[in-house]
Amino acid sequence: MSGPGGQHSIEAVIFDWGGTLTRWHDVDFHAESVALAQAVITTPTPDDDHHAHAARLHRAGDVIWGRSRDHQQSSTIADLFTEAGLDHDPELLSAYYAFWEPHTETDPEVGPMWTALRAAGIRVGVLSNTIWPRAWHEGYFERDGVRHLIDGDVYTSEIPWTKPSPRAFAAAMDAVGATDPARCVYVGDRLFDDVWGAQNAGMRAIHVPHSTIPATQVGHTEGTPDAVVSRLSEIPDIVRAWS
Repeated sequence: MSGPGGQHSIEAVIFDWGGTLTRWHDVDFHAESVALAQAVITTPTPDDDHHAHAARLHRAGDVIWGRSRDHQQSSTIADLFTEAGLDHDPELLSAYYAFWEPHTETDPEVGPMWTALRAAGIRVGVLSNTIWPRAWHEGYFERDGVRHLIDGDVYTSEIPWTKPSPRAFAAAMDAVGATDPARCVYVGDRLFDDVWGAQNAGMRAIHVPHSTIPATQVGHTEGTPDAVVSRLSEIPDIVRAWS
């Protein structure tokens, strides 16, 4: 699906997070589940096998992300434990948080690129498919000195839908104060969730093609992006041309 025509100036550019604003890292999902299992509330019984908990959480993760892929249904960390049939203490998620932190570094080009967009009068937004709480994402942006450059952000752990649902993109538009999808651009690393999803919602889409998407997270359709960038610093010039 091609993007909308170029007769309107761009008023907002909205970004995916993982693999777009952060550089793609391969992740050991078994190690992730082991870290997550440390938050399970255990009792001294034979059933409290840490590695068994990790296996259940890994399978639950496949279910959770399958719901996102196939039904655009959002979830939270609590939903993940519920699906696994395990009780957890949110205060014990520190190992899980620490596991992911090395993968959360904001690309150094984000700050200058967002500054350039805002200087051109274009609003900056974030829309992320995530089970994590808002505070984690805000903390990463704050840590990396770019949070003040975001005009509006939406994390699907807070809304009923995930990308590629048009409702998720509409929520992101509302967050940045945009009303016309033809004047919005979405930037992401996934041809289903981000490119096809954004175009289906009436936006243009820019693809950042550096991620290796797990096979279980690849959707039924791949969109054809309106532009492809190898570096985030290319985006202001593309948006300027469309305006």
